[in-house]
Amino acid sequence: SEINPWQLKMQPLELVDKYIGSKIYIVMKSDNEIVGTLLEFDDFVNMVLADVTEFAITPEGRRITKLDQILLYGYNITMLVPDGKGPEV
Repeated sequence: SEINPWQLKMQPLELVDKYIGSKIYIVMKSDNEIVGTLLEFDDFVNMVLADVTEFAITPEGRRITKLDQILLYGYNITMLVPDGKGPEV
């Protein structure tokens, strides 16, 4: 029989843990979008990412910033997309 994904008993932190070392796409409360490799996270979903690209909307248009590493405060994260590619450039 087919497994219904809603029947899987996985906690949110267990799901995030599966993606350590993988690219993830993150949407922040500020509407900034971030793509990077997940290195670490804690119980509050504060995250350390490497090889980061940040997409921000400014009055002048879209700004793209490349960063080696970043620490994200978990409270400001709206959505995580494992293996996400990020916005179209």
